[in-house]
Formats: sequence, C-alpha cells, structure tokens
Amino acid sequence: MPLPQEASAASETAPLLGPNASETGTAANVNGNGTFSGSRIPPPEGNGSSATANGDANGRSGEDGPKIKVHMASLLPALAIGIFLVAMDQTLVIATYGKIGSDLQALNNTSWIATSYFLTLTTFQPLYGKLSDIFGRKECLLFAYSVFGLGCLGCGLSQDIISLCISRGVAGMGGGGMNAVVSILMTDLVSLRDRGVWQGYINIVFAAGIASGAPLGGLMADSIGWRWAFIGQFPISIIAWLAVYLVLNLPKTDHSHWIAKFRRIDFPGAITLSIAVFLLAFGLDNGSNEGWGETATVVPLALTPVLFALFILIEVKFASNPFAPGHVILNPPVLAAYGANFFGVAAQMGTWFFAALFYQGAMALTATESGLMFLPGTISGLIGSLGGGIIMKRTGKYYWLTLIGYFIVFLSIILLALFTGAIAKSLAGVVVAMVTLALGASISITTTLIAIISNAASEDMAVAVACSYLFRSLGTTIGISISTAVLQQVLRTELASKLNDSGRAGEIEEHVRQSLDYIRELPPHLASVVRECYATATTWACLPVGIMIVLCLVSTAFMREKKLDR
Repeated sequence: MPLPQEASAASETAPLLGPNASETGTAANVNGNGTFSGSRIPPPEGNGSSATANGDANGRSGEDGPKIKVHMASLLPALAIGIFLVAMDQTLVIATYGKIGSDLQALNNTSWIATSYFLTLTTFQPLYGKLSDIFGRKECLLFAYSVFGLGCLGCGLSQDIISLCISRGVAGMGGGGMNAVVSILMTDLVSLRDRGVWQGYINIVFAAGIASGAPLGGLMADSIGWRWAFIGQFPISIIAWLAVYLVLNLPKTDHSHWIAKFRRIDFPGAITLSIAVFLLAFGLDNGSNEGWGETATVVPLALTPVLFALFILIEVKFASNPFAPGHVILNPPVLAAYGANFFGVAAQMGTWFFAALFYQGAMALTATESGLMFLPGTISGLIGSLGGGIIMKRTGKYYWLTLIGYFIVFLSIILLALFTGAIAKSLAGVVVAMVTLALGASISITTTLIAIISNAASEDMAVAVACSYLFRSLGTTIGISISTAVLQQVLRTELASKLNDSGRAGEIEEHVRQSLDYIRELPPHLASVVRECYATATTWACLPVGIMIVLCLVSTAFMREKKLDR
C-alpha cells in the first residue's frame, strides 16, 4: 500500500467536529493511513459514501455538507460513562467469580462465567463494525447499552450457573458494541497521529473502571452479595444511554428501509463463528473436568478447526456483506497486527483469570483482598497506555514500541511462574509480575490498534477496527479456556496425588473444585496441602500463556512500520 501523502499539522481538536470545533473550522482529508490533510472525511454512518463537514470532495470550501454538531469536550464525557462501565464489569467478575462459583456450587465451571460473555462478545464485536456502517454509529451504541444493561440485570437475578452464563452471554452482546463503536467513533473523529493520545485519555477512564471494579466487586461479594455487583450496573447503563442519546448527533447518510439494512447483516458468518468458539470452549472445559478421551470432548474439539475454516470461507467467498472481509483480515501487515492482538490478549486475560484464583485458592485471600491485588497493575496499565500514546505522537512510530511492550509481558509471565511456586510462593512477587504484565500489555494494545488503522484502507476503517476486537475477544476466550483447562487438569492430578493417604481424596477433590469456602472447613494440614496444589496448578497454567506470548512476539515481528504523519 503506498505511503500517505504529506498531511497537515494535527490539531487537538478533532477534524470532524464542525466549524466551531477549531479556530479554522477546516476539515481534513483522510489519507490511506487515516491521517487528515484535506477536505474529505470518512462517513460516520451509512453505506460507505463520504460526508463532508466544511467542504466538498474536491477541496472547495462550502456549507452544503452535513454538520457534525459534536465537540470532543462534550462527547468524551458522554462516552466515558459507558467506557467506565464496561471496564468495571470485567474486573467485577474477575474479583468475584471465585465467590460466585462457591455460592452456586460450581467453582470448576466458573470459566463459563467469562467464556459465555466473551463468546457473544467475540461474535458481536466485529459485527458492530458493519452494523454501524449500515444502521449508524449512534443507533448501534444505544442498542449496545440497552442489551448490556438487561444482561447485567439478568445476572443479578440468576439462581444457578446456567442462567447466570446465559445472562452473561446477553451482556456480551452489548459489551462488544460498547468497546467497538466507541473505538470506531474515535477513528472517525481524530487524526491518526493523535489517535494514540486520545486512546490514552479513553484508557484513563478505562483504568478507573478497572481499578474500581475489582475492589468494589470483592467488597460487595463479601458484604451485601455478588448479585448487587451486576444489578448495580443496570442503572449506570441507563445513564450512559441517556448521555449518548442527548450529546451524540450524527448525520444520516443511508436512508434505506430497515428491512433492506437487515438483509445486509452477515448472519451465516456470525452463526458459524459463534458455534466454532462455543465448541472450542466446551471441549476444553469438558476435557479438564470429565476427561480428554470422552466423546463429548473429542467431537467438539475435532469440529472446531472445521468450523473456523468454514467461517473464513464464508467471509472470503460467499458473504455479500462480510463483517470480517478477506481483503481486510488477510492483508499481511494488518493480519500480523491482528495476530499480535490475538496472542497478546490471550496471554494477558488467561493470566488475569488464574491469578485471581491463585490469590483466593493458594494465598487464602478474601474476594475483597483479591480485588485490591489488581489495583497496582491497573495503575501501571494506565501509565503504559498513555505513555505509549505520547511516544507515538512524538515519534510517529509504533513498531519497536510494540515489540518492547510484548517482551515486557513475556518477562512478567516468567516472573509469575517463578513466584507461584516454581522457586517460591510469594504474594509480593505475583503482584510485581502482574504490574509488569499490565505495563507491557497496555503499551502494545494501543500501538497495535494504530498499526491496524495505518495499514487499512480508509473505506475499510470501521471494519478493520471492529475486526481487531474480533481477534482480541477470540484471544480472550481461548486464553481463558486453555489456561483454565490446564489449571483444572493439574489441580485434579495434584489433589489425587497429595491427598492419596488421607482417605478422603475423592471427597476433598470434588468439593474444593466446586467451592473455595470448603478449604476453610478442612483441618489445617489438609487445607495447606490443597492450597499448595492450587499454587502448583497456577504455575503450570503459566505454560500455555507463555507459549501464546512467544507466538505474539513472532507475529509482531511481521508488522509493517508506517510513519504517522502529522
């Protein structure tokens, strides 16, 4: 793809914000890498046609184009409510799933609390890119808030693990849009070189949500009950919906009937992807709990690669409006960035999930204390994200910054393995490892997004950004599923081995894999053995995430550097 032409100096004010958004009121032209230099702008909504703010497609100044009436000073706070909410939800679950699993007597199946959420998230995040082009950015964002809020309410009212996981799946349908549409909007409104800085601002809000979620979720779980951690998100969703409805005003460029728009949705691709991800997660979970030779394990795992191949075939050959088109996802430099997203997030989220279980299972921390252990990492993640954005703004480069970030993640996983029992069982050592991991991951998650945008064609921008969330959520689902499967398998083996002489091996194994509270009921010497088994299982769970981060580094090496012009 040719390098972008010379671009005008970037302004802190977004070029799509209309004549009152900057001193000059001049809109900017979107080059191949997303920077702005003239008068043409990418369509904020619709079927791909351009909408001009202060001039026409030929660069002539004029007043005949639709005006974008949103200013970043008013838009960002409105979006921030939803960003804060979806971030808080992630760590609410991480800090409370041990308590949830214990209360519902299903601790060995708690990975499904996250997997069911990320299953629908995986399907709907990339869909929102195409849906926002068809139905509009604002409409999709409002839909996402509504569905997320209803899903959270359902979680709080659930009486068993199945209804909870179904409700988490509904919440994931909305959560995917809360992430993807906001990112697409920022890409519409902000020049590429400034994009990293604006992403840093968003990440400040995101980090505040992450920081609040873990301690708040743990505190609720230990006091009024974990259900209120979900129910409390419902009124916040309503506030977020109202804020966006009142502040975000975008011109409509596609006036087709809603039935015509509905027919453009890629249902075959979405359904195939959902089934493939579900079978993979189900097979891994069933293998770790029931056995790897069982038919219910072998058949789903065997069908998974077939369905993923079918999904790619549908998107590349058959879908008339694919949400993951082949010319976007198979573009080599973009695919390399997607691969870095996939493996990097798989390693990060897999680590987060089993770290929470280590805190409560191996170190005997409460849910509240476990949540607080994630706070230092949240702060370092904020520093990494904002710092990475500033460095990109000053240098206009992202390649080496991405490699450095993921190498830091690689070192942190080594530290984690060492301090979960390989050389010592150290709470301080694990916290330091998690702080280091958050720093490196937050640097690279920002830079890979810029790499995707800079290497994608301007007309594919919304789809390219949404597909980045497809790979992230796929990575999350697979990272959590694989690391949890390894942890559960090793835990079963260790418990059977270490408790063989107790005469209660079968009983203890069954109960401690369903409820952490049962450990406190055991005699001190047996409780100590069980906690050591949890530590050993956590150490082995570092192996798959370590492999993933190595593959992430390999994929990152194939990314292409493109100078981010001002």
